[in-house]
Amino acid sequence: MQLPDGRGQLSDTALTLLRGGSAVLPQDFDQQVLDDSDFQLALWCCYELHYRGFDGVADEREWDPRVLEFRALLEARFLSALRDAVEVEPVESVGDIPAMLVKLVADDDGPPLSLYLQRSATAEQFREFVQHRSLYHLKEADPHSWAIPRLHGRAKAALIEIQSDEYGGGSLERMHSQLFRQTMRGLGLTDGYGDYLNRVPGVTLVISNLMSMFGLHRRWRGAIAGHLAVFEMTSSIPNRRYARGIRRLGGDDSTARFYDEHVEADAVHEQIAAYDLCGSLAEDEPALAQDIVFGAAAALYLDASFGGYLLDRWSAAAPTLL
Repeated sequence: MQLPDGRGQLSDTALTLLRGGSAVLPQDFDQQVLDDSDFQLALWCCYELHYRGFDGVADEREWDPRVLEFRALLEARFLSALRDAVEVEPVESVGDIPAMLVKLVADDDGPPLSLYLQRSATAEQFREFVQHRSLYHLKEADPHSWAIPRLHGRAKAALIEIQSDEYGGGSLERMHSQLFRQTMRGLGLTDGYGDYLNRVPGVTLVISNLMSMFGLHRRWRGAIAGHLAVFEMTSSIPNRRYARGIRRLGGDDSTARFYDEHVEADAVHEQIAAYDLCGSLAEDEPALAQDIVFGAAAALYLDASFGGYLLDRWSAAAPTLL
């Protein structure tokens, strides 16, 4: 993947560091960072070193102290903004965790993005949606897999059960990232990893950055578990709607298969994630219970922001991509 174009001081700093140059690290951040394209691109580039990296960027940059120092500054500001934006109820008993996750999902009143895509979206709008989602779906499951070596016992077994399905049970053709490539090709899009990085705004990048931050830090293993739980618990119904939307627009079964696969798989995964993963983790490590709820609430908050952005732009007959 090629390095993206810079979008401001922060992403320019990240690109300079990734190329091996030197830069003065900023200490103050004036922007509202959760949807700021410059901020989120800078953080995304730092995280990408832990995934597939960039063409022409030395592998050594992954653990370059200057890059890590810059990333830590961005993460501190990111976390501060999340804590200001996301409110969670205190956990009174670790046994309440599954019920609290169910309540979070039930109380979520995010914008009706999936209904719009099912019933009203134009073919071009659906293509835009898929381009946004490609930043995550082409490496689907990878951010959550960082938690595997950080868990133990029942929680670890539950996570591996979920992740095994995400990776197609070892079959390339059934890997969810591979199925998403079929969707992209069926919609006439290129399916290269990171092909649309230069086109997606901060409100898209932040969704991946949240997963990466939680997944890459052992201290946030509770949050990444909670994130995965609501990710699975809110997936089955929207994916059924996405599949219907594709077929309404003339897409074939191959193009819709990615979404069809998630309808059944995630209906099973949501129970495993809420009870076997998060419930067991809270019982085994009670100190992580509040983080589980925070990770879940943060995921719902950012997904609602993303959905609202797309619907607002489309209602104004405006494109959602840069």
